[in-house]
This record gives sequence, structure tokens and C-alpha cells, in this order.
Amino acid sequence: MIFDPATPGGAHARARLVDDRIGWLTTVTASGQPQTAPIWFLWVDDEIIIYSDRRARRNLNLLTNPRVSFHLADDGVGGDIVTVEGEARIDPGYAPIPGNPAYLARYREWIDASLGGPEKMAETYSVPIRIMPTRGLASAG
Repeated sequence: MIFDPATPGGAHARARLVDDRIGWLTTVTASGQPQTAPIWFLWVDDEIIIYSDRRARRNLNLLTNPRVSFHLADDGVGGDIVTVEGEARIDPGYAPIPGNPAYLARYREWIDASLGGPEKMAETYSVPIRIMPTRGLASAG
């Protein structure tokens, strides 16, 4: 467990991972170039779950280098920091978007409004990625 819920900073970081809906994921190409993109995510059982676009470069990046960095937005003046470093893996056996009630509860309104519903979204965002945190940094806001 990278964020101890018994500490104020750890509890705050865990709350942000549960409540925030946009995070930033950085993967690294085979040539060493970092690539960062905004993502929708879930914090489940001390893992970060995302559904990647099947065409995204990040999928290839993870095949050559599974180490990633993930962070949430700060408070606009450099405070309230939550960053996670971890190991990512594509998990084709993980539930797809239409079969993930927690993901749908979190993003259903956005999915319906901008992506045509869960089944339509799953046609493109069909690559489940699980990120196991190895290190985290948090500063309570």
C-alpha cells in the first residue's frame, strides 16, 4: 500500500484517487521518449484501472517498458500533489467497460454524452490496463 490511510497525507491521496475523474498517465517509447496523456481511471483495490484506446501508442510503449508515472492535477499553485509510479500491464481478461459497474457509475454521464454509450465506447477503448503502484507521493492540500 503506497498511501497509508492512517496518515493525513495518505488518506487525502486515497480520497483524491477515488474522487478525481481525470488523471495524467506517462509511458515511455522504446527510444526513451516520455508520452503523457489525460485518462479516465478507477482506483480499485490499490490499483489504477484504465481503458486504453486500442490505437493508442501507450499500448505499444507498455510492451517494451511497463514502468509508468501517473498524477492528478494540483491545486493550481503547486500544492495538493498526488503522484504514483508503478508497473502497468495490459489485462485482456479484465471486465470490459459495459461489464464494469464501478466504471459506469463514475463515467456513465460522460460516456453517454460524448461517446455514444458504453458499448460504443468499448469498441475503441477496448484495452484494459492495470497499474500496480510501486511508489507514491502526496501532499495534502
